[in-house]
Amino acid sequence: MDGQAAPLHKPRSNNRRQAILDAAAYRFRRQGYAATTMRDIATDAGMLAGSMYYHFAAKSALLLAVHQEGVRRIADAVDAALAVKSLSADPWVRLEAALAAHLESLLDGGDYAQVVIRDLPADEPDLKQQLIQLRDDYEDRFRTLTDALPVPAADKTGLRLLLLGAANWSKTWFRTDGMAPAQIAAKFVRLVRAPHHKGGSA
Repeated sequence: MDGQAAPLHKPRSNNRRQAILDAAAYRFRRQGYAATTMRDIATDAGMLAGSMYYHFAAKSALLLAVHQEGVRRIADAVDAALAVKSLSADPWVRLEAALAAHLESLLDGGDYAQVVIRDLPADEPDLKQQLIQLRDDYEDRFRTLTDALPVPAADKTGLRLLLLGAANWSKTWFRTDGMAPAQIAAKFVRLVRAPHHKGGSA
């Protein structure tokens, strides 16, 4: 749970499948996957528990769908940020733009992104592997960005993991009256660039 005192009932969408996904994301974020029941989600979505299975065969299918939607939203934001940066632009600038979009998606208060960065269910190995694959496919964007950096090849994987780890953990200390996500991204990139930068500012 993320410590928020928000109520557990979420306003309903008119689209049944979307209403289920919204309710699931809301519950998974606040109660965790294990503690959430299909009945909880059905109540929030405004339908009978049995009707849920017409759309999703099991709770595991719902978690996978929530992750897919969450990853899609974050990926769309990152891709949009990169689309306005020329491929010939400084690779550090492109990395910073992508990281800023990633952070903005995580810190905007939405349920989907917060579910994506929670711990994965350890007792469902097949589901866990599917979620890891989703995450890895998304992180390929950052793998491409860090591969383009003028740093030793041996440093690139560690740099990518360091930046994404720091970004994903930021939800625990971020304050809306502090630095904006773009400022945080700039600082993170400046810190990892400094050891490799010769002259000038980051």
